[in-house]
Amino acid sequence: MSGLRALMVQAAFGLHQAAMGVWANRLRSVITILGVMVGVASVVSLVAIGEGARLAIVRQFEALGTNVIKITSHHPAVRLVASDAPDLAARVPTLEAAMPVVRANATAKWRRNVQDVGILGVNEHFPLIRDHPMAAGRFFSHLHVRERLRVAVVGAELAETLFEGRNPIGQRLYAGGHRFTVIGVLAPRGKGLAGDIDELLVVPVTAAQRLTLSFLVDEIWAKALGREAVEPAVVQIGRILRRQHDLGTLEGDAAVSESDPRRLPQDVYVRSVYGVGVHGVHVSGERFVGELPGGGGPALTVTSLNELVREADEANRVMTLMLGGIAGVSLLVGGLGIMNVMLVAVTERTTEIGLRKSLGATRLSLVYQFLMEAFLLSAGGGALGLLAGFAVAGVFDARGMEAIISLSGSAAAFAAALLVGLTFGGYPAYMAAGLPPAEALRRQ
Repeated sequence: MSGLRALMVQAAFGLHQAAMGVWANRLRSVITILGVMVGVASVVSLVAIGEGARLAIVRQFEALGTNVIKITSHHPAVRLVASDAPDLAARVPTLEAAMPVVRANATAKWRRNVQDVGILGVNEHFPLIRDHPMAAGRFFSHLHVRERLRVAVVGAELAETLFEGRNPIGQRLYAGGHRFTVIGVLAPRGKGLAGDIDELLVVPVTAAQRLTLSFLVDEIWAKALGREAVEPAVVQIGRILRRQHDLGTLEGDAAVSESDPRRLPQDVYVRSVYGVGVHGVHVSGERFVGELPGGGGPALTVTSLNELVREADEANRVMTLMLGGIAGVSLLVGGLGIMNVMLVAVTERTTEIGLRKSLGATRLSLVYQFLMEAFLLSAGGGALGLLAGFAVAGVFDARGMEAIISLSGSAAAFAAALLVGLTFGGYPAYMAAGLPPAEALRRQ
């Protein structure tokens, strides 16, 4: 017990001496602390900004729904029609539902209020595919779509701006010269999420085609039965569309005859990239079904949003790590400042070190004292750096750039500051403890 008490007394004495050493050189200590503070603040704030950007992108994709597959045409010769959606849902057993998508812009008018709005034409499966609940009223049914009834569901933000806070259910508005009856209001998703769905007017796809005066659709969205069913569904959809639009063949299949009247024009038909590997070619979560000539890109793509979420998440994680690594250079600079201050302190206090050693101070006690000085400098700079980093992240967040404070990242930055301080303070401490007492006293 007495040995433990003696050890505690020595530790307290060494800490007191370290604090006195830091206080005796206040200006140098403050400058050193500032260097460490800047390094820690840079790491914390940049990691917070990177994490905020990562989560924002992930939320953007997740707001579109889970296990969603998007089919997009990139050339007028490859046309998608509304009947393709139920056809795919019937032929692909791993699909739960599918819907055609038509996009348009129009001027909406309700009483004296006039507003330019985006129109989204879909079918009755929209709430299921996009995982989007209703805030009020109901969504339109298959009967509304089949009979081309002009009903509408409004986004949460549009309901507030166009109807001025009044209940929109049952109200009639004009869009593109057509009168629509509002039967529901979508639950809010948030500004900029889910393709700005909060500001859109959602109508049956057949009613949207009346506005666009076209039987074509822009995209087809489908929902797989589960996460494991997404990849098989993408493969099967690709094969169906490849055969349907004569976009080439798999290896071993007979090529489409040039005299076949169903064959696409020469400027569209090139080859199928499904011949590369069993599962085709993946580029940013997309599967090319046919390719345009001269490296012009795919004629048709089948995209798994799950894969896009994963790739976007990984890319942003790498970017966050890179930002943290760049900011970590500041910590190394702060560590060099600590070593510089400690080396100067050892040189200036040579007499003190020799006197203490002649009075019986052990090598360990001297190492402990100088390491504690380095610890105080790095810990003080680290604590101030955390506060500064939180403040910078708060400023960015208040300015509209989302910044998410990572507790693990902040703890790692503080621990790195301590490690850097003790590492760079180790050499000066070793130098101080190794001075012979007689030589140290002769330098007086």
